[in-house]
Amino acid sequence: MARLALLSVSNKTGIIDLARSLVEEFNFDLISSGGTARAIKDAGLPVTKVADYTGSPEILGGRVKTLHPRIHGGILARRDVPEDITDLENNQIRPIDLVVVNLYPFEETIAKPGVTLSQAVEQIDIGGPAMLRASSKNFAHLAVLCDPVQYDEYLQELRQNNGEASLEFRQKAALKGFSHTASYDQAIASYLAGTQDYTLSGTQLQSLRYGENPHQPAAWYQTGTTPTGWAAATKLQGKELSYNNLVDLEAARRIIAEFIDTPAATIIKHTNPCGTALGSTISEAYQKAFNADSTSAFGGIVALNRPIDAATASELTKTFLECVVAPSYDAEAQEILAKKSNVRVLTLADLSSGPKDTVKAIAGGFLVQASDDVIADTNQWQVVTERQPTASELAELLFAWKVCKHVKSNAIVVTSDRTTLGVGAGQMNRVGSVKIALEQAGEKAKGATLASDGFFPFDDSVSTAAAAGITAIVQPGGSLRDKDSIKAANQLGLLMVLTGIRHFLH
Repeated sequence: MARLALLSVSNKTGIIDLARSLVEEFNFDLISSGGTARAIKDAGLPVTKVADYTGSPEILGGRVKTLHPRIHGGILARRDVPEDITDLENNQIRPIDLVVVNLYPFEETIAKPGVTLSQAVEQIDIGGPAMLRASSKNFAHLAVLCDPVQYDEYLQELRQNNGEASLEFRQKAALKGFSHTASYDQAIASYLAGTQDYTLSGTQLQSLRYGENPHQPAAWYQTGTTPTGWAAATKLQGKELSYNNLVDLEAARRIIAEFIDTPAATIIKHTNPCGTALGSTISEAYQKAFNADSTSAFGGIVALNRPIDAATASELTKTFLECVVAPSYDAEAQEILAKKSNVRVLTLADLSSGPKDTVKAIAGGFLVQASDDVIADTNQWQVVTERQPTASELAELLFAWKVCKHVKSNAIVVTSDRTTLGVGAGQMNRVGSVKIALEQAGEKAKGATLASDGFFPFDDSVSTAAAAGITAIVQPGGSLRDKDSIKAANQLGLLMVLTGIRHFLH
């Protein structure tokens, strides 16, 4: 008798090719429900609808389709238990050898603006998780697939093992099935709990060589059931990504996400930018970012927000880099970068979307905050000095402010021509960060702009900046001594703008 496969998927990527191989190459019979059955039938493949197989129609608007003894009996039956086989025979139930299921797009639904509770509830899958859990439980006797990336591997298993999937494969697939349902339930629980409860779960993508240091074990996890962010990136070449690579890549992505409309490049070391710049082309943006601090750029992480051409790729190969990420690369650029085979080259089409929350572990628990994704609005800024900004100065102030947001506090950024000249990061006092940024900028600080992520508690930073040649300052304001800094700026002929927003980054 032909073996039986149950296919019922929300994400139909690759399902027709899988179904065709099952039928034509391995003599499977197919049962399916809803849209999956229609898609298989439209492809000219034989398929039996679940309702016809069970003898029970779909009811409650499709809420009940696969919740039936002929389905779950076929999934859960133990082939080595005679009583189970007798139960199947007495109830005219065929054993199911393969279950292919993925779930309603709950996370995608709740991410849509304006989605209602009732709309979200209708995307809570019931039959799907039940089948995934049942088939994962019975991995000793059948295989379960919940992700299209598993399809080819499963077919290879059949080809290499006389039409059977190995126990090792089935157990690994069962683990993925349980992880899939756990992540799904976690997303639902978090949504319904709102701010009352916060749950965090993920599926391990890979074990990392180590964490921040060689003595720290580490792993990379994907949240949610659909790959997004770095889990959706493609590595074109290079060694495996490390823990520190991923942390720095995310820091780079956050900066690049600030600049959508203009070619932008940033080079990251230890989560701080050593060079960030805008340009008329992506090649120009990268060269400006590199020249901002070519010493620190050695061994850096580079993110660029435009497709990479040959000219940019050639520039990228002139120094040692750990990672490069961009939306895409043309063929010539890939060929040039391939000469630096150890460089990790990634594509990530969406460099703008990031997590809505940030989570930090502390002893006995963890902290959750909304991501700092507020969009800078110069219309809300307050010019507090006698000198008013020109359009060019305002654009420079905005660039400096956006970069400073992503530098570890206390943060100071000096810029000119939409390029960082000096970065003072993570110092214990603000004037210390000012001195570091100005020293790095050197003579280029004359006529440049300075941004501070927090207010100036004293006027010493203003005086130090003016002495180095800074002509414009952007800072949040809010200090009891704001008037002292404003007075100093006026006396020294500086422009000062207060944003009313603070961007501490710890």
